[in-house]
Amino acid sequence: MADLSLAQVKKSYGKVDIIKGVDLDIKHGEFVVFVGPSGCGKSTLLRMVAGLEDITSGTISIGGKVVNDLQPKDRSIAMVFQSYALFPHMTVRDNVAFGLMISGAPQAEIDAKVGEAARILKLEQLLDRKPSELSGGQRQRVAIGRAIVRKPEVFLFDEPLSNLDAALRVSTRAEIAKLHRDLGATMVYVTHDQIEAMTLADRIVVLEAGVVRQFGSPLELYHMPQNQFVAGFIGSPKMNFLNVNVKSISATSVFVEGDGIKNMKVAVSGDGLKVGEDVTLGIRPEHVTVVDAKSATASGKIVLLEMLGHQTYFEADISPDAAITALISGTQVFELGQDVRLGFNGEDCHLFRKDGQAQHRLDPPAAVKIVRKRGLQ
Repeated sequence: MADLSLAQVKKSYGKVDIIKGVDLDIKHGEFVVFVGPSGCGKSTLLRMVAGLEDITSGTISIGGKVVNDLQPKDRSIAMVFQSYALFPHMTVRDNVAFGLMISGAPQAEIDAKVGEAARILKLEQLLDRKPSELSGGQRQRVAIGRAIVRKPEVFLFDEPLSNLDAALRVSTRAEIAKLHRDLGATMVYVTHDQIEAMTLADRIVVLEAGVVRQFGSPLELYHMPQNQFVAGFIGSPKMNFLNVNVKSISATSVFVEGDGIKNMKVAVSGDGLKVGEDVTLGIRPEHVTVVDAKSATASGKIVLLEMLGHQTYFEADISPDAAITALISGTQVFELGQDVRLGFNGEDCHLFRKDGQAQHRLDPPAAVKIVRKRGLQ
């Protein structure tokens, strides 16, 4: 296995810039996920690593070797696509072995590698079946097996679970995570699903319009987003954003008001801010609670309600121009139109300037400190 490095990698189609200078250093054995909205360039970036798309400028290196001008077959990578791309007339055994067969590998080597891949992916009982006789999850495991037998230095996954139903996505996601642990392989995985990103990744690359907005561990992105885009993209339901005004600044906090919020103390650095400046307050729905009048940060009326059993989502209008989404335990019962008082702590809040950049949180949560101490960022 090997490190993967991208230095000022760009991709343009005519005058249209798709990838706008990406720098990434992915460590040996790391599982890195590219995530972002549709059209952000994540699949294009993966295809450039694979050699399926030419780069306009920059350098891509695998194991310290520049691969810009190498064909995909010479890059020591294996790619698993969104579509399974299996040969319908071939058995599972022959589909897994296909790359080895066309490269002229000895039959003994083919049998050994196919057998190993089948054991890892629990395909032993399926080797003589055709793809039409398999479930979607089994077909995806066959596609992964075809990649494993090549013994690549880097595995590339392009939205491999998007064709599966919800239950299969969960089980296959667990299988991919286990595969990574078993192989210790360097893996790069593209998805638009942030849940996949958070559960699978050692580190996540958040892309927007061909630009890396943040590269860090899942907990780092969740608790310490560097900008409002990352804060809004990571987390479900998405973070609440409220328009507020800076009322005062101390050495350890910033006091803000606006959008139904009065004199809220936010535990962030005030560096670069001025009293009277308009900023954005961010609070995640899971950090909002229903409280009594004495403890309330805001109050409002429930206008949207979804009771899921274990959890309840509701949206409450807290001013003519602002609403807050809350994620509450399913043990509490609410009704549409109900008046509620909401509370949240300044230690859980985020503050963003007009340019979208986050004010530094002075005391990162304990989980982030542990991640940093272990070097998992």
